[in-house]
Amino acid sequence: MRLSRMGAMFPTRLSFLRSLIRRLAAEKVTVSRPVWEMCKEGFGHAVYSVNFGGYIYSLVAVSTDLPPELRTDRVIATAWDSSYVLYDGMPDEAEIARIVAAAPKQEAARFTERDLILSRANKSVRLFAHVVEALRAGRQPDATMVREVGYLMRTTAVYGNGKFGIADRGLIDMRPGLEGPFAAEMLTVWLIRHFTHDLVEHVGQGVLDVTLKRHLGIGNATGLGMAPFLVNHPVLLNNWMLARETALARVCAIEKLDVAQQSRLQALATRAAQHLAEWKVPDADHQLRISQLHKDWERLYPTFDFTEHRPLDRVMNNIKSHTADVQELTAALLIEPFGDLVDGLTECMADPGFGPGPVPCDTGALRSAIEQHFAWALTPDYEDHDCCGQFWYVSEAKQEPRLGRRFEEAGAELESPLDIGRRVKALYRDLPVQNIRTSTLLQTYPDHALAVSRVQLAAQHPYAEIRDNLIAATCLPIDMLRCKLSFFGASKFDPKSDRWTRITLCQGAPLADDLAHDADDWWLPVFAP
Repeated sequence: MRLSRMGAMFPTRLSFLRSLIRRLAAEKVTVSRPVWEMCKEGFGHAVYSVNFGGYIYSLVAVSTDLPPELRTDRVIATAWDSSYVLYDGMPDEAEIARIVAAAPKQEAARFTERDLILSRANKSVRLFAHVVEALRAGRQPDATMVREVGYLMRTTAVYGNGKFGIADRGLIDMRPGLEGPFAAEMLTVWLIRHFTHDLVEHVGQGVLDVTLKRHLGIGNATGLGMAPFLVNHPVLLNNWMLARETALARVCAIEKLDVAQQSRLQALATRAAQHLAEWKVPDADHQLRISQLHKDWERLYPTFDFTEHRPLDRVMNNIKSHTADVQELTAALLIEPFGDLVDGLTECMADPGFGPGPVPCDTGALRSAIEQHFAWALTPDYEDHDCCGQFWYVSEAKQEPRLGRRFEEAGAELESPLDIGRRVKALYRDLPVQNIRTSTLLQTYPDHALAVSRVQLAAQHPYAEIRDNLIAATCLPIDMLRCKLSFFGASKFDPKSDRWTRITLCQGAPLADDLAHDADDWWLPVFAP
C-alpha cells in the first residue's frame, strides 16, 4: 500500500471493464441503434440501447461542431466535441430532445434520476481526420498511426453517483450487472467506443477493418479529481486490493500446471513484451521507465519455469529483488489465465455498507491498534516543511479536488482532511498515560474523531489505507491515479505531469458482434493487423 507500488499497477482480469464485458457476453447482449440523426459532417445525435440484466439502458450521444480554440482536456472546459448521457430505459422523443439540449452543457445543465451517467469527449483530431480521409479515399487508415494513438476520442469525465443531479448510486446498485464498482460508468465507456467507430465511418463514408476497429479504444484524460477517492472510500479500496491479493494467493497455491496452462502463460508473457514495445509516450522520463521495464521483462520472462511444483509461487518469490514495475506486471500475468479460480472475487469488490467494526473501547486499545496498523504514520515529522509541503483542497469554481503548495500558495486554511497519517500521529501524541475510555478522549479532543474512525477500520480492513504521507512535498498523485485506473482496466498510461494522465480504455475489447464468441482475451492488448 505504498504509493510507489500503487503507481506500478497493471490491469487484471478483475478490473471493472473486464468483469462487465464478461457479464455482457454471458447474457449475449446485443447493441441496437434506434436513432441516428447525424449530418454528413458528423454533427447531430444518436441513441444506442442494450438490454442488460433485465433492464434497458440507452446511451444518448450528441456530436457538436467545436471550434479548435475551445478544445481542451482541462476540467475547466465548457465545450466538447461530443457529450453523452446513459439513460435508464428507452428515451422517447421528448426525453431525447431534453438530453440533446442539456448534455453539451454538462454540469451547467439540469438532469433527472433517469440520467445515470454523464460524460463528454474530445476527438483525437489527428487520428480522427486521418481515418476520415483514408476511408473517403477508399483505403484503410495507416496501421502505425492507429497503433500509436489507439483511440478516436478521449473522455475528460465520466460522472456517476448523483453528481450534478443525475441518479444516485443507490437507484441502480442492486441491479444485475451493475452491482460492481463503476459498472454503469464502464458500460457507458464501452458504448461511447461504439459511437466513435460509427461516427468516423459515417463521416468517412466507409467501413473500418474490424481488426483496426478492435484496437481503437477510448482515451481518457484524468486529473487530481480522481485521487482523493481512494482516501475517502477506504472500505472500497480495501475490497479491491483484498480481491486482487486473494486472487494472487489462490494462483500461487496451485500445485501443478498442465501443458496447456504452461503454454498459455508463456504466450501471455510474450504478449506483455509486445505490449510494452508498443507503449510509447511523449514524456521522456516515463518513456525511459517503460523502456527499462521492457528490457527487464525481455530478459526475465523466458526464465520463468512453469513446470515445477507450485510454479507460480516460485516465480513470485524469484522476482522479489526486481523493481515494483516487474513485480506488478508479473502478478497481473499470473492471475490472468485462471478465471475459474478468481473471477468470482469480483462479487466482493463493492462496499455493501455494513459499517466498520467496534471502536477500540479505551485508549490502551487505541494505542495498541495504532502501533500495530499505523506504525508508518508515526515516522514522519509533520512539522518539517518537506513532510507537510502540500495540501489538498476543493476548488470553489469547479468543485474538484486540487493540490496546493503549502508554503508557496494561499488556501491552506481550506485544507481537505486527506492527511490521515498526520491525524493519526496527532491522536497518538494526545493519548493519555492513564487508560481512559475512547469516548472520554473524544469529548476532550473532538478533532480526533476522523483518526479514531480510521484506526477503527484498520483491524478488519488491512488494505484500507495508503501507507504514505499524502501531504509530503514528494507525494506524487499520479501514483494514486494509476492505481485506481488499473482497477478500471486502463492501459497505456501517458502522464502529462505528476497530477494528470491520459490512458486508454477498451483497447482490444470485444465489439458488440464479438460477445457471442470468446470475449475475455484482451489483457494488455497488442496490435495485430
